[in-house]
Order: sequence, then structure tokens, then C-alpha cells
Amino acid sequence: MPEEGQPRHVVAIVGGAVSGSVAAEILADRGVVVIVIEQNDRPYGKIEDGLPRWHTKQRKMEYGKIDARLSKPNVVFLPRTKMGRDIAFDELARGWGLSALLLANGAWRDRRLEVEGVDEYVDRGLVYQNPFIYWFNHKNEKSYDGPRYEVPDGTLCVGGGLASIDVIKVIQLEIYERALRSRGVETDMYTLEHEGIPEVCKEHKIDPRSLGVRDGYLIYRRRAEDMPLASEPDNATPEQKKRTEATRKKILDKCRDKFLFRFQERRLTQKTLVEGERLVGLRLMETKVEGRKADPIPGTEQEERTGLVISSIGSVPEKIDGIAMKGEYYVYKNWDTGEMEGLPWVFGVGNVVTGQGNIQASFVHARDVAKGAVFNYLGIGESRDISGLQAPAAAKGAAQGEAVAAHVQGKPELPGEKVKEILDRVRRLQKKVGLESDYKTWIASHTPADLE
Repeated sequence: MPEEGQPRHVVAIVGGAVSGSVAAEILADRGVVVIVIEQNDRPYGKIEDGLPRWHTKQRKMEYGKIDARLSKPNVVFLPRTKMGRDIAFDELARGWGLSALLLANGAWRDRRLEVEGVDEYVDRGLVYQNPFIYWFNHKNEKSYDGPRYEVPDGTLCVGGGLASIDVIKVIQLEIYERALRSRGVETDMYTLEHEGIPEVCKEHKIDPRSLGVRDGYLIYRRRAEDMPLASEPDNATPEQKKRTEATRKKILDKCRDKFLFRFQERRLTQKTLVEGERLVGLRLMETKVEGRKADPIPGTEQEERTGLVISSIGSVPEKIDGIAMKGEYYVYKNWDTGEMEGLPWVFGVGNVVTGQGNIQASFVHARDVAKGAVFNYLGIGESRDISGLQAPAAAKGAAQGEAVAAHVQGKPELPGEKVKEILDRVRRLQKKVGLESDYKTWIASHTPADLE
């Protein structure tokens, strides 16, 4: 614990992943006591639970960076504590008497699939992206006790962004690993992802079509060239727009060549197909795409039957009592600074502001770098290096750390007795969740030996 009993600024940060940890480091280096409140045992957020586990080296590298930031003097770690469940937002924002509160809790709530009644079939034929990727990342750990999913041939993914490419890749890797094993070929996810399904089959003198599998199926409501797989420049010219569209199609085509999934553009989900108490597919309609609009075309209905539907249409911030929302997002006075409406000492940073809950959705640096990073991220580039992936989130965290530092510098420091009161409160909460050691000891004891 930092020194108590002397005047200090105390800032709480909810969420300890990239944005939160960068902001924590900046503030701690300026003498601010920073309390990092993390809902999980480990603070790695989407890196651990949203970045598919074939990115082994990248994940470990990012873990190390976060660990170094959160091991700084003046940083106090409080795990297993979720705002809205274990601590009310109003209690934290108003009751603790903090100098400032920074929300870096990300976007973990799946955007709902807009089909009437479909959520009645969650885990009965329907799975959302966040729990699905969490399962995929942790399923081989002996201590994993969450839901388990079977991925049948012909699994249907509704999506269109980079995250849905992750999902359809998982589907194909699961299907082909199983199919190859049935032919006596022992391979693994890492080999299939790195080399590609056709190459692995070729090495074993197997025609993929001879395996008799029904490939996974990705549908998107707009055109392939509209998929958010690459960003066009601000104020793009018509020629730049065309080049971006061509890049998007190239990315999709390369992914399909390497992982063999089926794809259908301009398809909109319309209605559930149900047998007994289980979802067995969706009724789809073709769409007419004009600009940003994708309207259903009457008379184009088709049924797509499948053993599993996975919805991957985006992530948004969780609803928390006390935080005003407009639609699916928190209400901010200033979306650039993240200052929350009516609470000038509360700020948001990263995905909790943008709602972009997929790590790879935040490429905002040079377009050529972004393009290369996307290709590498998807496993279709010349390199496996995606080290620049976290740069936007780190930049956001740094900017927000500076903004909060400027905010608290304009306020008087908290009296020593108030600092002690807050830290005593945190100590009690740490004890409640079983933390009676320093950060590094806690992380070491809560990292599964078989974590991939």
C-alpha cells in the first residue's frame, strides 16, 4: 500500500487492461494513488478473453506490459470486484470521495441479434461471440468450469467485422481438427491456423472435400466490399473509397482461401427456426444495399438450418445502475475527453466510450500500418507480428491519464485522513476477495499452469 496519512490525490480506475493500465502508470508516476478495480482475477481483459488463443506470443507480451504498469509504486490492485455487482457506481463515484474516477471497463455486452424471440434460445442453439471466444480461449484449462460448446458442421455465424472472422475461423478449425482426427490425422489448432486448412490437408495427401464436412457459413447484411475489415481515410475521395473496398474483398478472399468457410453477402436475419425447445436455424432475406441502408427484398426468403448460430455483430458497454445511457452507450458531456455528463470528475476511456469491444477494431494509426496489421492479425499476412495492435488503446489510455492528471492538479489534495479512509476501505475489499499479497504474487498464484 502507498503511504497513508498524508495529503494525496486518489483516483480509481475500473478495468486494468491496456487503456486502464496505461492511465494508471501515468497517474502513479505523478504521485497519485491509483486504485485499479478489476472484475476478474487477472487484469488482461480482451487480450486474454477476446483475442483468440492462437496469438500466443502477442498475448504473453501484452500481459508483461500490463504487469509492469500495475506493479508500479502507488498502484493498488483490487481484483474480483465488479462495478455494478460488488460496488455500486454511485457509491464509487460519490461515496468514496475520490479525486477522480476513470472507467476503462470495456465493452463486454454482446449487441443483441435483432430477431424476435431469439434470445430465448441462448445456449440452446444460439451463442454470442463473447462467451464463445472465452470458451475457446480457456476450454483446455483443467480449472475451466464455464459453459462448453460443441461446434457442429455447418455452424452459422452472423456478422461481418473482424471479430466475426475470428469466430468463423474458430468454427473451421474446430470442424477440420475433428474431421482430420477421424481420418487418423493428429493435428492441432495452432498448425491449422498457421499453415491453413488446405496446406495441412495437402501435407497428409487429403483432399479437404473428401472429408465430407459441411463448412461453417458467414453471412453479412451488406456487400462484401462494405465489410468493416479495412478503414478508408477521412474525407476519402471516390478513388480512395474504391481502393478500400478492393482491400476489404481481398482480405475476405484470402481468409476464405486459407480457412475454407462459406460466405453470403446481403443476407438479413428475419425469423427463428425452432424445433422443440431448440433453435435449429434462421430465416434469411436478401437485402438491397444503397449507401448505408440494407433493406430486405420481399419474396427472397430462404431458410438456413444449422446446429448452431453464433452472433458476432459487435459489443457494447454493460448497463450499470447509475450510469445514464442513450441507446447502447453511456452518456458523455464530451466524447473526446470522455467526461461524463453531470459528473465532471468521472471519465471514460477506450471501448467503454466507443463501444468497440473488439481489440482489432481500433486501428487509427497510419493506413498502411493498419492494413498490414489487419492482414497479420487474421493470419493472412507475411508476418505474424501484430505488436502494433494495442497502440490505439494505449494512446487512448495515455491521453485519458493526462486528462485526469490535469483535472486533479486543479483540485486540492485529499486530506491525509481521507486518503487513509479510502485505502482502509480498499484493504477490507482486498481481504474479502482473498488478496493479501502484492500484485506480482497474486498474478503468479492465479495464472493457470496450462494457460495457453
